[in-house]
Amino acid sequence: MLSYRHGFHAGNHADVLKHLVLLGLLEKLRGKDKPFTCIDSHAGAGLYDLFNAHAQTNREHESGIVPLCSSQPVDPLLRHYVERVRACNPDSRLRFYPGSPLLIQGELRAQDRLHVLELHPAEQISLQESLGQDRRVSLHLRDAFEGLLALTPPEPRRGMALIDPSYEDKKDYQRVHATLVKLQRRWPVGILALWYPLLARERDHSHWLCAALARENLPDVLQLELSVGPQAEEFGMHGSGMLVINTPWQLREQMQASLGELVKHLGGESSCSIQSLSSAN
Repeated sequence: MLSYRHGFHAGNHADVLKHLVLLGLLEKLRGKDKPFTCIDSHAGAGLYDLFNAHAQTNREHESGIVPLCSSQPVDPLLRHYVERVRACNPDSRLRFYPGSPLLIQGELRAQDRLHVLELHPAEQISLQESLGQDRRVSLHLRDAFEGLLALTPPEPRRGMALIDPSYEDKKDYQRVHATLVKLQRRWPVGILALWYPLLARERDHSHWLCAALARENLPDVLQLELSVGPQAEEFGMHGSGMLVINTPWQLREQMQASLGELVKHLGGESSCSIQSLSSAN
């Protein structure tokens, strides 16, 4: 939806989960010399200013990246994530937060490729400024769900797609389900990483989405969820989740360690869960 701007939510607990899993997957892909392709389907902006009016409206970053960057993580992946964020803030003051396109670009090697999909013209301008004239990166002004299928299977075929719609339109849940099933068939070797929100009970369609995807018997599906408080009846996102299809070897063990430490830094009533997704869920 063109009305959605991620700048209002940049650096919140959902970004922390999503980007930590993203960097974990990129680490696995970089573990082999073979080139890979990344597709970022709902890219948003490349870099977010946490001091601007959008970010200051609800100050969601204060319950996400702020406490994490104020700590000294021990876990290697968590530490790498914090270092990537701090690298965008050379004066040691946390003002800028990197979006997923910028995080992915920073992990690319000379032989790797990135396709960035974003339909909002203003976000496209930000992306062009942030990503520069990098020949490894292609920007696409097109619908994310259409673009995902049009660009797959990519070349090189080894790689991953990050899919994180806003879900402001309830139809996104159905579109995600249909697109993921088609995408996995078109790109069976691709790692597919899907983000979804955990909302108040009357607005939470994530249970339907996860159950529907479980019935598709997709390969090696790992479900990771992070909650920062108890579920409230009123409007609000109390956490979020990631589904990883074609989960790389030992990612589960890596994320157990990273998320286990993460909830300690976030504090409060934060909790996490990791499990394999099955039709019984």
